[in-house]
Amino acid sequence: MNNRYVTPLTILSLASLIACTPTRVGDQIALNSPAQWHHAANTKTAQTAETADLKTWWQGFNDPLLNELIAKALAANHDLKIATARVREANAMVIVAEAALYPSLDFSLSGGREKRIDRIVGVPSGQGIKLITPTADAVSGGLAARWEIDLFGGRHLEAEAAAAQAEGSQEGLHTAQVGLLAQVATNYLELRGVQQRTGILQKNIALQRERLRTLQVFLKAGLANEADLARQQTLLQSTEATLPLLTSAEQNLIHRLGVLLGESPESLEQRLAVVGQLPLAAPSIPGLLPSDLLAQRPDLRLAQTEVSAAAASLGSARADLYPKLVLSVSGGVGALAVGGFPSLADSVYALGSGLSAPIFNAGRIRAHIAAADARLDQVAANYEKTFLLALEDVENAFVAHRSATDSLGQLTEAEASAEKAYRLVDALYQRGAGNYLAVLDAQRSKLAVSDERAKAETAVGVAMVSLYRAFGGGWTLVSAIDKASILLALSIKPRYGNHWL
Repeated sequence: MNNRYVTPLTILSLASLIACTPTRVGDQIALNSPAQWHHAANTKTAQTAETADLKTWWQGFNDPLLNELIAKALAANHDLKIATARVREANAMVIVAEAALYPSLDFSLSGGREKRIDRIVGVPSGQGIKLITPTADAVSGGLAARWEIDLFGGRHLEAEAAAAQAEGSQEGLHTAQVGLLAQVATNYLELRGVQQRTGILQKNIALQRERLRTLQVFLKAGLANEADLARQQTLLQSTEATLPLLTSAEQNLIHRLGVLLGESPESLEQRLAVVGQLPLAAPSIPGLLPSDLLAQRPDLRLAQTEVSAAAASLGSARADLYPKLVLSVSGGVGALAVGGFPSLADSVYALGSGLSAPIFNAGRIRAHIAAADARLDQVAANYEKTFLLALEDVENAFVAHRSATDSLGQLTEAEASAEKAYRLVDALYQRGAGNYLAVLDAQRSKLAVSDERAKAETAVGVAMVSLYRAFGGGWTLVSAIDKASILLALSIKPRYGNHWL
């Protein structure tokens, strides 16, 4: 239905219609958040880190090289560059969506020359009459404005959806940053752990060779047999076979760090191949509650923006059921010059309005609404699932950290016992009450425990990194106001029928 004129009564009727037919859809979802962590070592004493420390948690390791590697990764990592470009793209699309809320103004200019030759038909063949008009030059130009009044909020909701998607792209950038920091720290700690184990293994190999040499001397003196010598050769060869595996792991970790830092895989090999110790310090356990994940974890914030965008898209789809009002105005001038006659100039303008409403579209609008509603169901379920996965990440990180810490404590005690046993055996040997092979065996036992202790020490550091990653550490925290608004997602929002209210 198109009307040439829209009366004030019509506009008033539309306004009253708007008040009783809202198209906005709620985006709050009820989440069942536990009050405390189930596997935290001690909720009251273990969670001592300040929330602000989450932004730069890796500095708790007090390792200057790790800090330098992370700084380079934040500046040159290609995943971050891709995510940053996506943010720029999404922000540009917000401008595109918001532009539909304002009038559009177009300028047009045209000109040309025309000469027409007409023939009069209906006369005998060969006797047609030609009519030649003079050459005419025509120039015209003008402005045209058009504005679709957003009566039922469809355009506004489209702009809201675009803004939510832009916010989601920013959270995607934060998610990539959190993952990058955890990958750099994890690979660095594992590299130092492998290098520490390589040093222990090399000492073990040297010890095995010394024991083999001693057995060869004992064999010549009749104090050992061929079986003892064969067993020692087997032990030495199996120990030496482990060294290439650790060397390969070390090189792979260095190559991975190079890619994370935006460099060629071999660029860091010379620098990181220098053996370094595992960091002696470690960050404190972050003091956050399960509900705090909604504000801190960027993947949860991303899932929330997807819900907001889908809710706005559903409202925009509903708005297509209602009439649309368009106002237009145009004006211009033109000039016509024919032959040698003076130019003729004229000016025109037009004002208009139109009202249209859907009557029959073969179910297209209803299907669009149904698709948008299904999309909202998808992202809502994904938001709930993402929250459960976040809880799982934190609980698993607590379990891994606790088990690695317990294992490290036991292995530290075992290493101290092995050291004590070695000293006792060596003291007996020095007094002539023991044999040299017993001393070598005590050293080998001590090195075996030291290797396990190095693995446990690495696991503790990696578990701490996983814990901070699970808490979403590594980016700027939101303000208290923004955090409070996000936590509103814990409130219950009922749903009736097939639509969110």
